[in-house]
Amino acid sequence: MYAIVDIAGKQTKVEADKFVYTHKLAGNVGDSVELGNALLTDDNGTISIGAPTLDVKVTGTILAHVKSDKVLVFKKKRRKGHRKLNGHRQDYTKVQINSIG
Repeated sequence: MYAIVDIAGKQTKVEADKFVYTHKLAGNVGDSVELGNALLTDDNGTISIGAPTLDVKVTGTILAHVKSDKVLVFKKKRRKGHRKLNGHRQDYTKVQINSIG
């Protein structure tokens, strides 16, 4: 069984007993989190599509707050001596999916 869930504006496929990385969620490590906006569920070939959402609760546990790899942004204007280097690391939350529905 899997579900397509809207988490912080992004649609993510989640399955029970697997983990997923999402944008940083409020909460501490070990807290239970409920992901409510299920858009689609598949239960052994039976597909249910919401209009716009289903009344299915997806629960999970926060495992860790992590950062992604660094992305470097380099800007340069030729013949002016202008160079600028910025770095960015996105914050993510690792969530273990406990149950769907």
